[in-house]
Amino acid sequence: MKLILLGAPGSGKGTMAQKLITNLEIPQISTGDIFRKHLKEETPLGLKVKEIMASGQLVPDEITIEIVKDRLAQDDCKNGYILDGFPRSIVQAQALDTFQDVDKAINIDVDKETIVKRLSGRRFCPTCNGTFHVSTLENSEVCPACGGKLIVRADDSEATVRNRLEIYDQTTFPLIEYYEKQGKLLTVDGNASVEEVYGRILSVLKQ
Repeated sequence: MKLILLGAPGSGKGTMAQKLITNLEIPQISTGDIFRKHLKEETPLGLKVKEIMASGQLVPDEITIEIVKDRLAQDDCKNGYILDGFPRSIVQAQALDTFQDVDKAINIDVDKETIVKRLSGRRFCPTCNGTFHVSTLENSEVCPACGGKLIVRADDSEATVRNRLEIYDQTTFPLIEYYEKQGKLLTVDGNASVEEVYGRILSVLKQ
């Protein structure tokens, strides 16, 4: 099955993808993870997009499309995949249609203020790559997994989160109508626990 996960930043796309890959036995393709890998390794691409991502802006379409096209051509995607973070615009969706035929686009609908609280409260550990939330931490400066120093990623600051949501409204939200017209859109309420949202996704996929 070839799936796209839609939803604003912080709607839980990555979390749902991780649960779905176990159930469906297909890989998660996250453009964010690909870019962060390049950032960590300080590749030419990583250095190129570092400033773009830190400001909450989107990586140029031509770069993102080429990376996704290359990734979906790999052997582990032959039986399907879950796209997380792509497409993010009509241009990207139209480009995707030229080299892939996706089955369904799942829209995880979450209230914006809930998203701001989720993302601005995230803490990241550069030592073990763990991600945590202040609501579950006794000490927001120390990683509970390895003891490393937790940081707030630049793209998780409240100002950047709100900027990302504005960009989402302008460029990504129109994808909901795009896939609805194709008869591929499935929408679930994401204002619930992880298990509840996951159950809703499995339910609509069976319909």
